[in-house]
Amino acid sequence: MSINILRRISLRTQIFISMILLVFIACLLILAATFFQYQNESIDYNIFRLNRKESQLKKQIDYLVEKNDLLKKNDSIWSRYKEEFSAVIKIHNVNYSVFNLEGQPLFTSFLPLKIIANDYSLEADFLTSILENSDGRILEKNNDEIGKFQSSYSILKDSFGNSYGILFFPYFEDVSFSENELNTFLQSLYQIYLLMLVVAIVMAYFISRYISRSLETFREKIDQTGLLKENEKIQLKNAPRDIASLINSYNKMIDELEKSATLLARTQREQAWQEMAKQVAHEIKNPLTPMRLTVQNFQRRFSNNDPENAKKIEEFSHTLLEQIDTMSDVANAFSDFATLPKPKLVISDLVKITRRSLEIFEGDIIAFKTSDDEIRLSLDRTQWIRVTTNIIQNALQAAKQGENPKIQVSIKKGDKNVKVFFADNGVGIPKSIQSKVFEPKFTTKTKGMGLGLGIVKNIIDSHKGKIEYNTSERGTTFIVTLKL
Repeated sequence: MSINILRRISLRTQIFISMILLVFIACLLILAATFFQYQNESIDYNIFRLNRKESQLKKQIDYLVEKNDLLKKNDSIWSRYKEEFSAVIKIHNVNYSVFNLEGQPLFTSFLPLKIIANDYSLEADFLTSILENSDGRILEKNNDEIGKFQSSYSILKDSFGNSYGILFFPYFEDVSFSENELNTFLQSLYQIYLLMLVVAIVMAYFISRYISRSLETFREKIDQTGLLKENEKIQLKNAPRDIASLINSYNKMIDELEKSATLLARTQREQAWQEMAKQVAHEIKNPLTPMRLTVQNFQRRFSNNDPENAKKIEEFSHTLLEQIDTMSDVANAFSDFATLPKPKLVISDLVKITRRSLEIFEGDIIAFKTSDDEIRLSLDRTQWIRVTTNIIQNALQAAKQGENPKIQVSIKKGDKNVKVFFADNGVGIPKSIQSKVFEPKFTTKTKGMGLGLGIVKNIIDSHKGKIEYNTSERGTTFIVTLKL
């Protein structure tokens, strides 16, 4: 579903959203990296302070032990110098405790609960691990009733490197200070990144607009491209390489399209002339054959001494004139189709004109009805009479053999247009020619040139209307739609 949503979003919006997301994610990653880096630095800093203070404590304790000659003395003697060892606490502002090598306390100022619970002594196993550790030191993290802290257990040695005790040193971090410092730092970063995000949004808007501008121009040109149109090439300066490549391909396509259009137009013209030539030849050939037969028959029958010569000449002349009239009708029909005048549109009553155009036909053949007594629209009166006459003539000629033709003409007015229906009870239109009904072609009838419906289609198109039909073996209905 998310992929479908992305497909519906424009490329410009996708680029804009992608850039904002990249900046936003980059800010989050930098914040996370800064936080973890600060945490690591804080840990390293506290370990450094722990080691430094522990080293200072060791030096101070070594000094007091050497000064008071406490090495290899009874543990009870240490209590005599308790004040000196306590003074170290005040000097360094830390707590510590000292144990002998058996884990018994020599001096204590602070102890964790586990040592207190063990009678203020170090556990044997833990003591052994300290003494056997190669570093002579163990670090621990404690979670006591007073909070979390780190502590170190390290071996105390004299100037000769001999062990004489174990130092316990608890180190308490100043968490409040580090957290305040971190929060202050992060707040500053938040403000900087917010400003960066605003700048990024503005930049993303203009960059996405700049990138998609070429594509938008390309899209507009494609929308205007057509086979029968005068297409223009795209000229863009400083276009990105990919867009420039796309534009070059489009311009090449325009060149090829123009060549194809020229070739198609020439081919269509040639086919039209060929079709027209065939049709004209066919229509002219029809009267020529009876004319030839008439002349030959007259030659055989004519005799100088025949008293009926006058009658034969009259019949001969009548037959020739009929065929000449037929050829004249052919020429006029083709002339009308080729030079159909532009319609002279005048606000007219469609019902009145249609009713009068039907009066020339026999009344019992055609039935007429209308939804309104008067329907006024822009119409060329002469051309509409021609449309009606041509369709009715086609309907009469389509009648089934031995059956009286019945034609129903009805007008139905709608909100924005009016439809005129011409329904007949003829044989219908064969499937083989249904796709070419409105094209000028050879007629399937014994009379006519097959141009009637072609002329009708041109007239309806010039009125910005539409003509269509429904046909079956029970008859055909032509539907003419005109705008009000």
